[in-house]
Amino acid sequence: MALRTGKDYKESINDGREVYIDGERVYNITEHPAFKPIIDVKARMYDINHEEKYKEICTVTLPDGDEINRGYHMPKSKEDLAAIRKYVDTVLEDLGGVFYRVGDETIGEMWSLYDAQDRLNEIDPTYAENIRNHIDRIARLDLFHVSANTDPKGDRSKLINGEDGGTLLHIVDENEKGIVVRGAKFETAAAYANQAFVKPTISNWSNSSVNMENYAVGFICDMGAPGLKHICRSPVGAGKDPENYPISSKFEEIDTLLIFDDVLIPWENVLFHRSLESAKYIRETVHRYSAFNYVLRILKRADYLIGVALLNVEQTGLTKIPSVQEKLTELISYRETINAHLTAAVAEAQETAGGLMMPNQSLLYTGRIYALKHFPAMAHLARELVGGQLAVTPDMATMRDPKIKDHIDRYYSVGKWSAEERAKLLYFARDLLNSSLAGHQITFELFAQSPPFAQSAAAFKNYDLTPHRELVIKAANLSSDLVKS
Repeated sequence: MALRTGKDYKESINDGREVYIDGERVYNITEHPAFKPIIDVKARMYDINHEEKYKEICTVTLPDGDEINRGYHMPKSKEDLAAIRKYVDTVLEDLGGVFYRVGDETIGEMWSLYDAQDRLNEIDPTYAENIRNHIDRIARLDLFHVSANTDPKGDRSKLINGEDGGTLLHIVDENEKGIVVRGAKFETAAAYANQAFVKPTISNWSNSSVNMENYAVGFICDMGAPGLKHICRSPVGAGKDPENYPISSKFEEIDTLLIFDDVLIPWENVLFHRSLESAKYIRETVHRYSAFNYVLRILKRADYLIGVALLNVEQTGLTKIPSVQEKLTELISYRETINAHLTAAVAEAQETAGGLMMPNQSLLYTGRIYALKHFPAMAHLARELVGGQLAVTPDMATMRDPKIKDHIDRYYSVGKWSAEERAKLLYFARDLLNSSLAGHQITFELFAQSPPFAQSAAAFKNYDLTPHRELVIKAANLSSDLVKS
């Protein structure tokens, strides 16, 4: 087995899968304008692993000699977590943008199940074996592995009721080959991935009127499986001029409504089924690793906020003004707070029952909440520093028009900055802050791993409140009986 190339990846997803977008069926996904830019980005990620300057950072050699992607290497030490961070940062630096669903984030959900092997063995040892096999298979075959969590939010009264069992994904049959599932899920990048870990997002499993076991199922699904339909949202960046929209034209990830129309899932791909305990566990722990790679992306977004703001104020000599320095310091403080959470999450990492090294959960989850909560305000601060030209600058073709170029050069050139160079910076800033993709990305980040209330619940459950309670009981000379259950 060998690390894939970008060409290998592209060939693997042209498998006849059923994909729909903008009122048409897609037959060649790698060349379709809605998907080609982000598929090219993912292909570049595969090719990076074969370049000598990146090899040590981006790959790992297993004891048997097989080379795998660094992002798929299970962390068993703090050094492994630090290496994953360096890998993510290196890839994002090479590609010059931020994107989320490219494999290294979603593999962490499988590691969460790996940690639950002992509990799963009590239910059925086959499931623990399937999990180990799939983690190994993903790494050795270098598959593009994503996740499928989100349920369609239609009439909630019909999620688990109705003649066909409701709209939530559920088991409708099982036979010697496997289980048959019906329902729907949303997932980013599913249309151009190889496979997805599909699992429930139900938080309340107590419903006396319905057999909830049919919904307690987790499995690996091939994204080209018969009966699986990909219904994709329209892109906001497709067809955009790369000069005017350098981010939207390259890094837009396409979201998919996955329709499971009685899809057969082979037994070897079933990770748990009809198991309420397993479903509850994965819901509580699913992001214990993946949140790390996720917050790393927000940190990179903060780096871009500082960069565009700084270059714009430096053009016009405003960096010596105290009020400008104050705003830049706010951006720096935002960035460094996220950085501190990530650094501390590794420094205070905890070994799990499965023998993996897990980022400190309290520090990681509170860092995620902080990063997401404050990003819109920081983006607005960057807008203030970039200025109103974000909204009024002409496109590049107009800037270069020889009939008006003298005027453009006169009114847009500043010091060493030519009109064209200044426009390029403004286009990047506009795409980062004001474009349709910029708005889409803020909403995506808010809900991508879980809604805000669930993120808060995760932080609350993973923080040890006992020392604070005991501190005040002792200082205030309170009776310890007050808090005994």
